[in-house]
Amino acid sequence: MDKSKMCLCCRLANKIEKVNVIFENQYVCCILDHDPFNEGHVMILPKVHYEDIDEETANAIIQVSRLIAKAIKILYNPEGITICQNEGVFSELSHFHMHVVPRYKHQSFVLRLIGVFPMKHQKKK
Repeated sequence: MDKSKMCLCCRLANKIEKVNVIFENQYVCCILDHDPFNEGHVMILPKVHYEDIDEETANAIIQVSRLIAKAIKILYNPEGITICQNEGVFSELSHFHMHVVPRYKHQSFVLRLIGVFPMKHQKKK
């Protein structure tokens, strides 16, 4: 496939664009999010373009999300972890992907997701 015609996530997952890879296997590439909700926010990207994933890739993504969540808990000591997948009008990307996000009690995750409360303006209470 012509690399210039690949979607952004395909280019990220296959390291055509500059990324900070934290884990990779034959199915996925896990990278630090370029606009993180919190430090340690990870995107899980299938290496093959999917708008909706097959069962084998879905299982690989779930297994990797569990591994990433464990590592985040050790490294960042969050009060919780959110694992989510956005699509349709809630995502700028047409490539299936998941987020693994460390969370803390003082944060309003919903407002951040809809763009009302960007990370750089969040304040701890």
